[in-house]
Amino acid sequence: MDKAILTCALNGVLTDPSQNAIPVTPEQCAASAREAYDAGASIIHIHFRQQGAGRGHLPSWEPDVAVAVCEAIRQACPGVVVNQTTGTVGRDIAGPLACIRAARPEIAACNAGSLNYLKIKADGAWAWPPMLFDNPVEKVKAFLDEMAEAGALPEFECFDTGIVRSVGMYVANGMARTAQYNFVMGVASGMPVDAALLELLLNYRIEGARWQATLIGRAEIWRVHQRAAELGGMLRTGLEDTFYLPDGTRATGNGQLIEALAGCARQAGREIASPAEARAMLGLRE
Repeated sequence: MDKAILTCALNGVLTDPSQNAIPVTPEQCAASAREAYDAGASIIHIHFRQQGAGRGHLPSWEPDVAVAVCEAIRQACPGVVVNQTTGTVGRDIAGPLACIRAARPEIAACNAGSLNYLKIKADGAWAWPPMLFDNPVEKVKAFLDEMAEAGALPEFECFDTGIVRSVGMYVANGMARTAQYNFVMGVASGMPVDAALLELLLNYRIEGARWQATLIGRAEIWRVHQRAAELGGMLRTGLEDTFYLPDGTRATGNGQLIEALAGCARQAGREIASPAEARAMLGLRE
């Protein structure tokens, strides 16, 4: 079986750094990325945050911020692969496109379809106002065109089974040359964290396409990480996805989470891919 490519999802878009110790500044991102890199991560998935006191809970689409964060990570982690978010609500995607052009990530996340982003409280009230995470085809195409121009490999973020099937249509239509899947499990209104469902999803990808699963939740996610390792997938975790280690204790940083993920790979009999090996396996530029 192939060596396991580990991705660290460094910080995410929603977590408030005043309540949880997630990295925001270029220096913080570089230090946290280095912990994950030392634990075996060859890919760092990054969300950009606004800089300055009291602003770190807000997303930033300033190209200068994107470049500063990406360059700090690259300097701290020689050879590491940068995977940049592009997710944004609404039709205006000028900011994410500008960040792709400026930072030139090796991989860029491409949200492959729309989702009603919902969560319910115990009393039946909405945890937040119901929101449409809108990703119509014209928006997807605009991102894919920019990624192609920048030489970034698109990683298709799939929140539901119909979105998984749509990716094959994008490739058949010529919108993308190839497909790499990210099965996002654990959003309350999307696919659940379920090992049986993960196995089924592999039947609906383009044959031979690489894939990984983003598993959002607490300690229960780790048995599905283990199954993903056994099935030959790339593996991803980090403070964007969870704060909890397999034993239910709270992680103090990204390094601990990646150490646990590497343990899943080794338990499945797989070695950990270095950044150079990951680049070769994914056909990425040096």
